[in-house]
Amino acid sequence: MTVDPETTRAVQDFDPHYDIVVVGARCAGASTAMLLARAGTKVLLVDRHGYGTDRISTHALMRAGVLLLHRWGLLPALAQAETPEIRFTTFHYGRDETGVSIKPEFGVDYLIAPRRTVLDRVLVDAAIEAGAKVYHGVSLRDLQFRPDHRGVGVQLRTTDGHDTIVGTELVVGADGRQSSVAQLVGAPAYVEGSSASCYVYGYYDDLEHDGYHWYFENQVAAGVIPTNGDQHCVFVSVPQSQFAKTFKKDIEDGFLRTAAANSPDLATALRKTSRSERLRGCVRVPGYLKQSYGRGWALVGDAGYFKDPLTAHGITDALRDAELLSRAIKRGSEAALADYQSERDALSEPLFEVTDEITSFDWDLEDLKEKHVRLNTAMKNETATMAALVTQSP
Repeated sequence: MTVDPETTRAVQDFDPHYDIVVVGARCAGASTAMLLARAGTKVLLVDRHGYGTDRISTHALMRAGVLLLHRWGLLPALAQAETPEIRFTTFHYGRDETGVSIKPEFGVDYLIAPRRTVLDRVLVDAAIEAGAKVYHGVSLRDLQFRPDHRGVGVQLRTTDGHDTIVGTELVVGADGRQSSVAQLVGAPAYVEGSSASCYVYGYYDDLEHDGYHWYFENQVAAGVIPTNGDQHCVFVSVPQSQFAKTFKKDIEDGFLRTAAANSPDLATALRKTSRSERLRGCVRVPGYLKQSYGRGWALVGDAGYFKDPLTAHGITDALRDAELLSRAIKRGSEAALADYQSERDALSEPLFEVTDEITSFDWDLEDLKEKHVRLNTAMKNETATMAALVTQSP
């Protein structure tokens, strides 16, 4: 499927009214737009960034995410982009290793970790194929409300500085942690985490690591994730309080020292291969669950729910919640949107809680193993819930 990657469109290209306007064309927003458009809804999907631009990500999908991509018919497009199939995961606790095979379950027998330049394009292309109107280079400026405070429209601005107002029945904010939609509606956070970590990551060629590898040692963590182009995304992580001390003076040296603290063998392997892009670092903030629906608006993805990426579950969260929200929107009531938030929270809170504990780095390795058992139990429940859901009519 080929899509015109033009990043700006003239104001007159917008119709005066859409059933749904989705702000943010990444995993959560593009998936939501696709699912609604497939149901015959008139959808406008906008994003201020260009088509298929890169994004900070661990890339790793868990079983529930792969299950949804399979149901949506998108795995062939990802396979065509030579996204590697991952059939084994190894947890490294110091010198101890625990291997886990990806056994067939719910029609899924492998995991994937596509680059965002691949996955986001596949999802946007699928939304366009379903009939959604997609415009990149378009940002949200404001929301329009009736006297009863119900949202009825959006003010949009193209990259050439032109503004227009588009009417809609519902605005979906899928525009990330700094969501403009969430800010404009004043969506409060009612669950907040207490921990946050920081990361440095890069992409390595010809690294001989099969499957996912997760490394843990005292006050450090790392991951090796196979992705497109025969590359591995390699990240190292330390508590936020240690970021400047570890990386500020020399990010390359800090990266390799942190890799070695996790595993001397990993650091040796990294020194023997080549890195295709510069190292990049990021400091995260504690996670949250926000009010994610109201009169004429809803939030999905990081706009409404975010947790630290150390447990590599963010993309799966986004795809899951796109499925839940699109089903609620199709039911067409505020009660359905309330159910969406309740369902999201029931699946998310166990994941959120254990992720916050892991991100604190306040554990020894035996304690961490117990936390990973809890994480695995929560992910299994999530997968079983989604598997049962996708057999039902939307």
